[in-house]
Amino acid sequence: MRLVLDTDSRLNLVRGYGNGEVLIGEQRFTQPLIVTPHRLQPNWPATALRDLTESDLQALFDTGAQIILLGAGETQSFASATIRALCRARRIALECMTLGAACRTYNILATEERLVAAGLFP
Repeated sequence: MRLVLDTDSRLNLVRGYGNGEVLIGEQRFTQPLIVTPHRLQPNWPATALRDLTESDLQALFDTGAQIILLGAGETQSFASATIRALCRARRIALECMTLGAACRTYNILATEERLVAAGLFP
């Protein structure tokens, strides 16, 4: 699905997703990545939302985000109880969604200048 926004070109925004890829600006990503409004981390070593480790999550914590979105697939998945507890202990909001929902939600929060990071699994 293609997303079209008229907004600040200095922000990393998801322009499209589907068919095993995510489009941010003019860059296409086919591997898991982390995106924040001002930083991209391609080739995030996480393999799947359900298999996230504390080490995988640390890369998201290091962004300074207050809200972490995890997006994967076309059906909703959930992070493990351990991952949810790690976020709760740091007072970080964690939301697990489909890839499309995470991309759309991320764009809204980024344009609102919220401290958001998304871990996306194309």
